[in-house]
Amino acid sequence: MAAAAPPAASRQFNVGKDYQIVDCIGEGAYGVVVSAIHLPTQQKVAIKKITPFDHSMFCLRSLREIKLLRHFQHENIISILDIIRPASIDAFNEIYLIQELMETDMHRVIRTQELSDDHCQYFLYQTLRGLKALHSAAVLHRDLKPSNLLLNANCDLKICDFGLARSSIPSQNQEGQGFLTEYVATRWYRAPEIMLTFKEYTKAIDVWSVGTVLAEMLSGRPLFPGRDYHHQLTLILDVLGTPSLDDFYAIQSHRSRDYLRALPFNKRRPFSTIFPNANPLAIDLLDKCLTFNPKKRITVEEALAHPYLEPYHDADDEPNADPLSIEFFAFDHSPTPLSREELKELIYEEVCH
Repeated sequence: MAAAAPPAASRQFNVGKDYQIVDCIGEGAYGVVVSAIHLPTQQKVAIKKITPFDHSMFCLRSLREIKLLRHFQHENIISILDIIRPASIDAFNEIYLIQELMETDMHRVIRTQELSDDHCQYFLYQTLRGLKALHSAAVLHRDLKPSNLLLNANCDLKICDFGLARSSIPSQNQEGQGFLTEYVATRWYRAPEIMLTFKEYTKAIDVWSVGTVLAEMLSGRPLFPGRDYHHQLTLILDVLGTPSLDDFYAIQSHRSRDYLRALPFNKRRPFSTIFPNANPLAIDLLDKCLTFNPKKRITVEEALAHPYLEPYHDADDEPNADPLSIEFFAFDHSPTPLSREELKELIYEEVCH
């Protein structure tokens, strides 16, 4: 009897003789992920194949992802074990990242089973613990959502997908412009200030996303599944109520204020009525994460110290990360956009580093 053919994805994977492809486990806009075995050690790994060189935007995301994952060595952030080196820059048409193999992600788990309060606590704690490391290095993830939280059978959680991450420190070239020109993060997990163009975007945007993930863990479905920009804001204000005058005037954009002014008045709906069976402490933390005004929103450090996470919180075991160099995100702040060829050279240098 003939041996079964390898998965279709493996026939396009040029990873050398050390890896045996097992199965395709995920596919995205410009990448494929397979499970594999590292034959010399018999270690199970994930191999992420990225083909970004047709679009400068994909090149930028790939460069951010590689640089950031190499920088952060943290239990709750996915790590790069190895990168397959291309023979030359001319032969460099795809990137192969060797990563830890995680069996599933939060999106799949939420869709297939009801989570206990213990699970919600532990998953939320690990998410915040990883996010604390990012924020300590002045990095915003900007795309936290259930599918970017990887899980294994031991309930270990790791944050992944850093293609949209940015420094939270505005550069001189940025001058408040273009910070979100590439913002395509999933709408349902997006903080209101992103849609209402507040003057600045801070670490609070990630905390909002964590709050929406907690809400989804509690109920098994997205809290704000907006169809478009307008519907998204409507859903948020249906729950949070019309912003107070204080919060209204924190919005710098006159256009956004005019838009809000034209909306009907909404009374706040308590989260306890939306999640009647949830732990009251979970509701309290949810309330603090999903606060309309980013300046009044709880920080990651405060969230870790919240009573809901008391069973897991240990200030001595929630490490910060090393700060990034000033040049780390230089490619993002170029006065003129870098060409695909220039970005390819930067990625090649990073891969061969």
